[in-house]
Amino acid sequence: MHPAAVRYREELERLDRWFEDTAKRHPGVIPCRAGCSACCHGPFDISAADTLLLREGLATLEPVAREQVRIRAEQLLVRMREQAPEWGPPWDLATLGEERFDGIVESLADVPCPLLDDRGACRLYAWRPLVCRLIGLPMMTAEGELLENACPIQEQFPDYALLDPQLFDLGALQDAEIRCNEEAAIELFGSREQAGFETTIAAVIAALPPVG
Repeated sequence: MHPAAVRYREELERLDRWFEDTAKRHPGVIPCRAGCSACCHGPFDISAADTLLLREGLATLEPVAREQVRIRAEQLLVRMREQAPEWGPPWDLATLGEERFDGIVESLADVPCPLLDDRGACRLYAWRPLVCRLIGLPMMTAEGELLENACPIQEQFPDYALLDPQLFDLGALQDAEIRCNEEAAIELFGSREQAGFETTIAAVIAALPPVG
């Protein structure tokens, strides 16, 4: 694995441990589990570091699974390009603009992530982007900022919906993310000036060559 991807995943795993520790302190309250894909729908933005890590994960898939996710990703990209025909490689969301991308996200909010298998489980869970790891718990940052739980089905679980915000040093993670984005941009584009690059999971997957 590329050293920048290794460092980034280590940082993301701090967030995983925070989630796991919270689940242990509140047994039976948090419904998140393998196969629950309520928050795994619609396109969303991912960073340069997410892109590099996801590419590493895609390389671990068996050929059949890799081809399945590639086809699903291409199908999602076709639907996105129906609303933005000029959008193309390197699939930089900055070329769409925030308002236009938000409209695409809203219109495709029900489309499953291409990485989901037939059981609704993520095929690359250990390589999933930062945003995927932030959903599922309300967070109180070290600076006192509240990030509400974005789980779309939390109202079905009263104790879960009422769970107090959990403290996490998000600022430290964001500082590390900046460094990782710079390293990833050098690997992906040959320049740290592209550290602010953002794209989608489908775009990263669709760049894969067809199997066979």
